[in-house]
Amino acid sequence: MQHILRSDDMSSDSAIQMKTPSTDTVELTILMPCLNEAETIEQCVRKARDFLTRSGIAGEVLIADNGSTDGSQAMAEALGARVVPIPQRGYGAALMGGIEAARGAYIIMGDADDSYDFSSLMPFVERLRSGADLVMGNRFKGGIAPGAMPFLHRYLGNPVLSFIGRLFFNIPVGDFHCGLRGFRADAIRGLALQTTGMEFASEMVVRSALSTLRIEEVPTTLDVDGRSRAPHLKTWRDGWRHLKFLLMYSPRWLFLVPGSLLVLIGLPLVMILLRGPVHLGSNLALDVNSFIAACFLVVLGVQLIVLGAIARTFAGKAGFLPKTTRAERLFGWLSTDRLVQIAGLLFVTGLGGALWAVKQWSSVDFGPLPSPLVPRVLLLSLCTVLIGIQTAFAAFFLGILEIPFRRRQQS
Repeated sequence: MQHILRSDDMSSDSAIQMKTPSTDTVELTILMPCLNEAETIEQCVRKARDFLTRSGIAGEVLIADNGSTDGSQAMAEALGARVVPIPQRGYGAALMGGIEAARGAYIIMGDADDSYDFSSLMPFVERLRSGADLVMGNRFKGGIAPGAMPFLHRYLGNPVLSFIGRLFFNIPVGDFHCGLRGFRADAIRGLALQTTGMEFASEMVVRSALSTLRIEEVPTTLDVDGRSRAPHLKTWRDGWRHLKFLLMYSPRWLFLVPGSLLVLIGLPLVMILLRGPVHLGSNLALDVNSFIAACFLVVLGVQLIVLGAIARTFAGKAGFLPKTTRAERLFGWLSTDRLVQIAGLLFVTGLGGALWAVKQWSSVDFGPLPSPLVPRVLLLSLCTVLIGIQTAFAAFFLGILEIPFRRRQQS
């Protein structure tokens, strides 16, 4: 898919007024986002152009400049690179603009700080030529120079986020946030990526996996960058952005899995403790406080499950998550009317239990209760009423979300 950015679609001072060029004569674009990289841009461009010359690949070096004020643009152009200005700030914005402007059928992107070796890109090209849609570099397999990656990034942030990415989306990638990666230009353009910050790195991989693109991995190296200033990447801020993106694109792991675990823990405890305390030893017993905690676990778990079902339904209808067979069944079953019916049943059941408990209490003139069952039934009934009320409001929330989709179908 080729995209055209028209000048009449954007303001004159922020538009990238270009049409995606023909890829007939250019096989590879080496793309570098740039923001004040005067200290390293020349080394990066030289290495990239040398690679193209040595390998005999028809290609170009493209600099997506994000507003440099240190002369990086002129340095790159003097060495034969093509520079496109990207007015919208952000790592993702620069890369999206560069991807749109690229002439190559394949694109290999990497930072312009001289930490990646642009003279050794053949493994990426070979995988792309053999049919891969996205080829990720793996710095942990290729080698990380001492001091090239901060301690927290190397041993906490990157491994944890990469593990979450593999767990949530079944992506066979060991270095989820490697900045050196290659891809088919038309495949990535077809994803219509959105994020403008550092989380763009996660979005590209996740959206590629959700669209069943072929993802492969090759070892690559990471050297100490050549900049004297601090990096643009902020550890905690950008780490949170990546984690937030992974969670928001996986309602199952954000809502459904935790909710189901809470219900599976809380509901058996409720049933066990309903008739009275359970003694686990001479000095240890699970009594009414444990029963209350178990009831709250069930309430919270049910609400997470309901929110997860709504989120997954909306995500499928909005098109940013694929419609699987399981999701399609959920879409067909879940509706405002059905949720309201379930909420009504829960409310009536809970109200009936509460009235029974009050009747039992009144039979002893509202004095001390001879059985621990009555207060437990009352508490469980009130929790059931609460779940019913919350489910009813969630049902109407789902109905509000469905309004634009119904209008679209009618039109």
